[in-house]
Amino acid sequence: MEEHLEAGKESKPSSMSPDLQGDSSLQVEISDAVSERDKVKFTVQTKSCVPHFARTEFSVVRHHEEFIWLHNAYVENEEYAGLIIPPAPPRPDFEASREKLQKLGEGDSSITREEFAKMKEELEAEYLAIFKKTVAMHEVFLQRLAAHPTLRRDHNFFVFLEYGQDLSVRGKNRKELLGGFLRNIVKSADEALITGMSGLKEVDDFFEHERTFLLEYHIRIRDACLRADRVMHSHKCLADDYIPISAALSSLGTQEVNQLKTSFLKLAELFERLRKLEGRVASDEDLKLSDMLRYYLRDSQAAKDLLYRRLRALADYENANKALDKARTRNREVRTAESHQQLCCQRFERLSDSAKQELMDFRSRRVSSFRKNLIELAELELKHAKASTLLLRNTLVILKGEP
Repeated sequence: MEEHLEAGKESKPSSMSPDLQGDSSLQVEISDAVSERDKVKFTVQTKSCVPHFARTEFSVVRHHEEFIWLHNAYVENEEYAGLIIPPAPPRPDFEASREKLQKLGEGDSSITREEFAKMKEELEAEYLAIFKKTVAMHEVFLQRLAAHPTLRRDHNFFVFLEYGQDLSVRGKNRKELLGGFLRNIVKSADEALITGMSGLKEVDDFFEHERTFLLEYHIRIRDACLRADRVMHSHKCLADDYIPISAALSSLGTQEVNQLKTSFLKLAELFERLRKLEGRVASDEDLKLSDMLRYYLRDSQAAKDLLYRRLRALADYENANKALDKARTRNREVRTAESHQQLCCQRFERLSDSAKQELMDFRSRRVSSFRKNLIELAELELKHAKASTLLLRNTLVILKGEP
């Protein structure tokens, strides 16, 4: 297997093509990508008529850590607290495919040369599919940002797209990773305290409904993703099982004579073609279903994070009200307390307004994407089922000796 791969525009999967409603004044795509042993380099190409940019077309080379830097820059910016920050693309992980290829290369006397060649072809195809999906996930992240009316104007996004040099972004060390893990624990505990012991109640029925829905939805998406992965894995295993069957029938066909020879060779051809069909079924289910579910698992978590930030702002507003009441009772620092209470009120109202629009957009985007992918998956399943039925029928006709 080659460690140096390129993914052109024509080879990228269409599993995640989000329903984006932004104008066309800023178009971003990943035109090429190169896989090295320890990283993937993405060529990000931009076309824009936005006055900020010096040119209308330009490209830069970025690696995964720079995408994570950009995502963190949005998450840590208070101005975007009322927005759903598009989920960061997952880290490229080719280790499992590399290990399978390495084990296959070590040799196994129980498989024939033909079986070895077919298994190697399958593993290389699996590696390339993972690579293409990695490219697609990174591209979707940038396109979501480019389509958003607010996020597309961020200075860091402009730097990411236009600055021609390395951004000198490094991966997180162990201490920073541990710190992020602890912050997530604190956030979960904080959310439980806000909604529980403090007695804080939601003041808007819309957000109460969205919170209840997203909590249940996130769990169901996670379970559906696990089940979809199991179904896809079963199809892959079935395709792999056809390899030794086809090889054995082909071997018998070289030893038999007359009618049996023709029958064995025809059956060997049948199982080889069925293997390819099963492989396509597994690939389509992975692209059109599993990938979509995994993406919305991350996107629904981003929506939950938005609700948490709003709930945190509500708690701050309630605490500011209590502090103002106490200041008035003591007749001390009343003006300072009033000013703080007004700031908390304005922040909460501003965040609530933008969050409501974001959640409605999330609902529309989600429904559109699911409908599109499920229709395409059903059409592909029907196509493969018809091809499989026709293949079996034609083989039976030949075996029976019918014209």
